[in-house]
Amino acid sequence: MENKQNPLAITIDIEDWYHIPSVCGSPFSVYHDVDDFFSNWNERYDYLTGPTHRILALLHEYKIQATFFVVADVARHYPGLIESIVENGHEIACHGLHHTCKIDPKTKKPLMDRKTFENQTRLAKNILEEIAGVPVTGYRAPNALIAGWMIDSLEDLGFFYDSSVSVNSFYNKTDSPLSGVTTCPYYPRRHGLEPSAGTRGILEFPFAYYDAGIKIPTSGGPMLRFLGGHLILKGLQQSLERGTTIFYVHPIDLSVEEFPKIGKGRPLYWLIKGKVVENRMRYILEKIIAKGIPIRSLCSHFDNDRNLV
Repeated sequence: MENKQNPLAITIDIEDWYHIPSVCGSPFSVYHDVDDFFSNWNERYDYLTGPTHRILALLHEYKIQATFFVVADVARHYPGLIESIVENGHEIACHGLHHTCKIDPKTKKPLMDRKTFENQTRLAKNILEEIAGVPVTGYRAPNALIAGWMIDSLEDLGFFYDSSVSVNSFYNKTDSPLSGVTTCPYYPRRHGLEPSAGTRGILEFPFAYYDAGIKIPTSGGPMLRFLGGHLILKGLQQSLERGTTIFYVHPIDLSVEEFPKIGKGRPLYWLIKGKVVENRMRYILEKIIAKGIPIRSLCSHFDNDRNLV
């Protein structure tokens, strides 16, 4: 009998240093949103373009097609950057219009009504589709703050999948207890994030974790910087035993430049980044490839009729 291995999805979140919640788009940020930031910021802002091209070169080196979750306002402020991702054959997915939190990080209560969320997300989807030249079918919530009502809206807007839910023992960025959710892809129930008994038009690809008695988040991102490559790899490998698994990174995680020192709290947030993080990413990719684990973009899980393949 063939021993079929579950695939790993490499995903890249395209956002810059000022998109993080301590600077823009959260209840505790310096600037209300990105528009407020650009109305008041007169210094250099682009720390994203260089490391994004480094990521593209790295993926080309390993012959990997990835899913890029793009903040749509990048199209306005970084001319040609999204086009370069498309030209390299990668999937474009949506990471919001301005990377604004949709639910409060502490209370998980909505920070906008459903109509506003749908209007902003529809606009973001349209902007990205015009550049990509194909339907944009995937979504990842800014700061991974996701609620059940948002999933319902995403389905209504024509998204095939979301990839935001992170189950772990340290924090919950959702409005749900996530009962029954692991690292395996699943159909969320209506008006919630727990698994449905049946199917629906949108699938959730949750983040990886390493279960060592406590569940340690190991999909990458900031945890790749804080926890190192060895633990992230262990969590990915364990999660791959359950099903398709998500790995993600921000290009700015690989930046070798010092970012402007603004933002409330999190003084050590960017303490580890740059070449050390790139080396951790290479270590993980090489170990995954050596084991013969398939690497696929998220859209490759669906056929043209939205069926899983």
